[in-house]
Amino acid sequence: MGETIIRDDRAVLSISSSEVEQARVFKARVDQVQHAAADADAAGVLIGLRGGDTVEMPAELSSLIGQVLDLVSRGCTVTVASVPNELTTTTAAKILGMSRPTLMKLVKEGAIPAHKVRSHTRLLSKDVFAFKEQQSAEQRHAFDELRQLEDDLGLVD
Repeated sequence: MGETIIRDDRAVLSISSSEVEQARVFKARVDQVQHAAADADAAGVLIGLRGGDTVEMPAELSSLIGQVLDLVSRGCTVTVASVPNELTTTTAAKILGMSRPTLMKLVKEGAIPAHKVRSHTRLLSKDVFAFKEQQSAEQRHAFDELRQLEDDLGLVD
């Protein structure tokens, strides 16, 4: 069984290779049952407890647990954290992997939405993550174009 280390409000749960394999088998079984059920209820997951009672897990939590299970079953490292609705420019810059001045330039240009709270600039976390995803998509597209150019020019071994 994995070991949990808790410090302040952070916890690290290490999992063993057998737990990764159990997650893989369990996820495959869940996927099999979901595909077999034509009228699957997407509202949530029903959990049967040993005493015979059942509890329905809300759809949002089911989705989160499903994503964690999927990642663990693939042997990935998973970090689960809550993110506030509004971010400071320093935090947003860290999330985006850029300097704060570069972020402020993007805000000034209107490339990423922001608003003022008194004299401080704040960004909505959903806008920051949408911008990050847009950047990633543009990078993937540019990389694909570069690979295609290499293929067209015969530069690939």
